[in-house]
Amino acid sequence: MMSLATDTDVIDTPGLSVVPGVVGILSSVAGFAAVLGPALRAPHPSFFAALWAALAAALAYLAGVWISALVSGADPALAASVIGRLAVGWAAPVVATAAFIAAWGAIAVMRTRARPPRWPWERNDTED
Repeated sequence: MMSLATDTDVIDTPGLSVVPGVVGILSSVAGFAAVLGPALRAPHPSFFAALWAALAAALAYLAGVWISALVSGADPALAASVIGRLAVGWAAPVVATAAFIAAWGAIAVMRTRARPPRWPWERNDTED
């Protein structure tokens, strides 16, 4: 949405296709899940895991873009400049912020021990 609002490309480097961006986002999701998954299995997950999940998502995003740019044939200096622009621009902070909000919400749901809603006729009332 930021790309549409500012009318700019996320990666506006000539010679790079959309593949590094896609691989970066997929890497971000994998990093997020790798950190948050074990944290949610704890009996009482800590909200600090949201910070670690956001950091993992942002770093995995940058690493995924860098590695896929190198694999696609980009010069290492060009790939590093793309990563630098993503890190100090708006893309990596947006990924980190979205990951933090999602992780915080997941941890909050797990800590409340929420159950799915049930219809009155689904309840097992033994009192009649």
